[in-house]
Amino acid sequence: MSVKVKICGITNLEDAQVAVESGADYVGFIFYPPSKRAIELNNAKQIVQVLRERPDCPLLVGVFVNETAAFMAQVLKECQLDLAQLGGEEVPSLVADSQSPLFGRAYKGIRPASQTEAEVEAEWYIVADRPVFIPSLLVDTYHPTLRGGTGETGDWTLSAALAQQYPGLMLAGGLTADNVSEAVKQVRPFAVDVASGIEAQPGKKDHDLLRAFIDNAKNA
Repeated sequence: MSVKVKICGITNLEDAQVAVESGADYVGFIFYPPSKRAIELNNAKQIVQVLRERPDCPLLVGVFVNETAAFMAQVLKECQLDLAQLGGEEVPSLVADSQSPLFGRAYKGIRPASQTEAEVEAEWYIVADRPVFIPSLLVDTYHPTLRGGTGETGDWTLSAALAQQYPGLMLAGGLTADNVSEAVKQVRPFAVDVASGIEAQPGKKDHDLLRAFIDNAKNA
């Protein structure tokens, strides 16, 4: 089975349509204002409305950093999104507690500095009986201050060890059309995630790179 692909940091309809037509399995919208790829709620709603009319609409993901469960659940509802990706210091119960309004439709993004840290965080945030279409965990490149989108490649050895232990891992961090094939071979992830690696400029995708990324990931 080929690897799943998430195209993240979508800010306009044209990029979203190209991502879907090229075979993206997940499309991500960033609701984190400091990000260069952040999107306004109403803009996201309009894009989703068009995507939902397509028979090939992928899973739609809202990306959040240190928001409340209530806020995230409200955004998912308003924008008709399927999943929440948590990219801050959120408590594990937001993902793993059956009482959480995000339970069964959220996964955690981690940026571990070491193998030990990765394993500890994985134990905190993994949900045992999650639906197969929900990633178990997203692993991004460690950075002391930035919340993803650094363009720096992560530690694939660390990620490969995690992917073996925890099926469902989504790999992020410095992936490009040029290196994604090698990343898939080395890490064997469930899915790969790209934002900055296929951009013409922040918030605007290069459509040739986008298509090449999906092709190279799925044919790796």
